[in-house]
Amino acid sequence: RLNAQHNIITNAFGGKLSVAPINLATGDRVLESAAGSGIWALEFFETNRADGITLDIECIDISSEQFPTTHPPEIKFSVNSVVNLPNHEWTERFSFAHQRLLVSAMNDSLWHLAVAELFRVVKPGAWVELVEIEAQGFGSWSVGPHSTKLAFLINTMYDKRGVIGDLSVYLPLILKEAGFVDIKCEARHAPIGGEADAAAPHKFTQVKGFDSEMWRELWMGMKEPVIEAGGYGIVKTVEEYDSLVQGAAAEWKTSKEAYTTFYAILARKPSSK
Repeated sequence: RLNAQHNIITNAFGGKLSVAPINLATGDRVLESAAGSGIWALEFFETNRADGITLDIECIDISSEQFPTTHPPEIKFSVNSVVNLPNHEWTERFSFAHQRLLVSAMNDSLWHLAVAELFRVVKPGAWVELVEIEAQGFGSWSVGPHSTKLAFLINTMYDKRGVIGDLSVYLPLILKEAGFVDIKCEARHAPIGGEADAAAPHKFTQVKGFDSEMWRELWMGMKEPVIEAGGYGIVKTVEEYDSLVQGAAAEWKTSKEAYTTFYAILARKPSSK
């Protein structure tokens, strides 16, 4: 699933693994936070190597479960959290830092810690790229009674857990607070289910996105925390949750209007004076 999401995000941004205006050279160190299977780092390494640039990439995640068993020696994997990175040896170490899809694992205090750590570990003049998905409202994929009810449920859960949904607005503000400059946000639309309707009321690029089954699996992954929290007054049992998500998937399958939005938030650490 993580690799499929990687392909969808890359497609959404026009086949680019990064949209930051970076100019890397052999020997530069890159940090990949929330690396998962390492697919972004592996592809980013190979793409740069094809251009004659050999990078050293440090991949971190809070779990090693998804780490690949084989990879180039220039790519290293370690269990670390972006909110508490290794101290002195990583200060101003990286020429670029990239991170994806931490929205549901974070709250306000954790985001502030993460952004402060990213500011610490990148070199002066280096870029940070944070790629996230729209995580509030969900009106763009509420296309029928089941998906609308599911959207209300997920919104309620996120609110109760302190998840920051509107990262396209929130992250630029705290990046600025941390000292970053040249901050900007690029948005891309990815359809869900059927082919997106070109006449849909949005301005994002049309790309191949999630099929209804992939989008269903994503929300099935939220079943355990929803049920553990008592269903938020919306569902009471595992069976009710399964039925709700299955009904939503049927709506997405026939929809030509459902979509989600990815954001790439870019920021640069000021150059040394």
